[in-house]
Formats: sequence, structure tokens, C-alpha cells
Amino acid sequence: MESFSHYPSVSVILPVRDAADVLHTTLAAVSAQEYEGNVEILVADGSISQDVSQLMGQHYPRVRFVLNPDHTTSIGLNRALAASTGEIVVRCDAYATLPPNYIRRAVETLRRTRAANVGGQQCVVGETCFERAVGVAQTIPLGAGNAPHRLGGSEGPTDTVYLGAFRREALEVVGGFNPTLLRNQDYVLNWRLRQRGETIWFDPQLKVAYRPRKSISELARQYFDYGRWKGVVAWRYPGSLRMRHGAAPLLVLGLGTSVAGALTGIPVLLASVLPLLYLLTLVGAAVWIGIRRREPAAVLLPVALMLMHLSWGVGFFCPPSPIRKNRRAHIRPPFSAERK
Repeated sequence: MESFSHYPSVSVILPVRDAADVLHTTLAAVSAQEYEGNVEILVADGSISQDVSQLMGQHYPRVRFVLNPDHTTSIGLNRALAASTGEIVVRCDAYATLPPNYIRRAVETLRRTRAANVGGQQCVVGETCFERAVGVAQTIPLGAGNAPHRLGGSEGPTDTVYLGAFRREALEVVGGFNPTLLRNQDYVLNWRLRQRGETIWFDPQLKVAYRPRKSISELARQYFDYGRWKGVVAWRYPGSLRMRHGAAPLLVLGLGTSVAGALTGIPVLLASVLPLLYLLTLVGAAVWIGIRRREPAAVLLPVALMLMHLSWGVGFFCPPSPIRKNRRAHIRPPFSAERK
């Protein structure tokens, strides 16, 4: 870290796909960073429509546009990396809003800790009743396990963080993001960095606002994809898994066994024990959160939690078709070779 200039140059990379409705807020926050060094912003656009490019042309002409015809997050990130020049690479997301001091704090923490990546907590901010319920679900142990980047916690080394600010040389050594992963690419990248002896550092002061999915179908699809690609990660990188990753698949297996048992002659009362315990747990959590936080949206908390658990758990057992054909397929992404 001693090689850093006092205010190292920063590249903010942001993969986007048809998210013009939320991107304006995101880019406004990135553009307003209170940082004395040079900051470049690169948007890797994999959208089908022209809404994102039009928004950038009208309101953010200084933001660099990187075409991403593959439409996937991992490849978009690698394309933006290849086109960027900063000593520090800050990962951003279309649904995230960085606080004004985010880059300054991240650079200071990188210098202080000598970590490969530092990041903080995802603070879910919903506007509708359903979004607020999802926000609660994503920030309690019943929905997030023991993940510090969801729940918060003490500063220190961790397995992964939300978004993050990376030393560029650390990214180059591991070859960037794995382009064969449509989800979980951030978690796997952090695991690969840790395998090389690098440190991933959680800084609770790095709080990023995040807008959750706004409908039942969007949330279910998001968590189904999370579970599906975690299944791929479990096959390729079994050593990267944590106990929390097994909760939803085990729940789905347990509920499925209960249903199968009821259909094959096990007394209904016995077969219904697990489903009833599960429902009572969800309802109890909703009542507790509703009273403790005085949050009316907690009435929808059982729905949000059930969607997250079951979609993730079912997805875990439904790998994408290319993975079924060749589960050992893996392409290391040497993005540095693409740099101009």
C-alpha cells in the first residue's frame, strides 16, 4: 500500500442491464463523491433497450460507456475493468446508492489494512410496503444467516463484502471476475483472493443504500438465480461454502420430504410438524419485528422470507443447462490481456 499515491486514481465500474429507472440515482451519487483524487466512472451496458445510453448521453456525458453485448454481469464487469485505468477499482451496482464519503473511506481503509478488497454493509431501503418487508427480511438472521455485509458487525477480516473497493493489482493477479458465473461472481472472486492469502476486510462504516426488488415475481426470480448459481459454486468450489449456504436447500428437502411422507401414508399430523414449525417461526418473526421496530410492513415479512428461502433452495437443485452438460467447465477470465 506504500506504493499508493496520496489520492490514488479510482475507477468505478458499474454493470447495468435495463435499469434506467434506478440508474439516475446511482450515477448521481457516484458523481457527487467527496474525493480529492481522480475518479472515472464506467458503465458496462448490457441492456436490450436504449434507455441507459440515452440517460447517460443526456445527463452524464462524462461517464464512460462500455458496450456489453453478452448482457451478463460478470462479463460486463470484466469489460469495464479492461477499459479502466484506476489504481483502485470500486465495484458498484445499479440498485446501490453510495454515500458521499464512500470512496474516501474505502481508500483510507485499503491503505490502513493492506487488504485486497474492503467493503461494508448493504442497507436495504424500500419505499413500498413490500419493499420494506423485503428489506427487513434481508437484514435479519432468519433471512441473511450470519453474513456481516447484511447484518452489520465489527470491523475485520471476513469471507465477502457488499460491492467493495479493490487494489487493482490484486484483481489482475486472479484474472478478474469469472465470466461463466451469472450470479455469485463477487463471492467467488473474494474466495479466490483469500485462497491467494489476500484479506477481504469488512468496514461497518461503509454503508451503502440498496433498493430491493419491487414485486413478488422479481424477488422470486432473483433468489432462484442466487440459489441456482450457488449450486454451481458448491460443485466447483466446495471449500468456499459456509454453513449459512446450506439452510435453504435443507429446508426445501425437509418440506419436500414432509409432503412426500403425507402422500405415501405417514400420518398427516407427523408429516406436518416441520411445515407448521416453519410457518410458526415466520409468523413469530413478523410479530416480533413488527412490535420491536414498529414496522407495519412486517405483516408481509412471512411472504418475503418464504419467497427468499424457497426460491433460493429450489434454485440450488436446478443448475443451468450448460452446467448440467459439463459441470466442470470453468474459464479463467484474463481481463488484463484485453486492456488496451
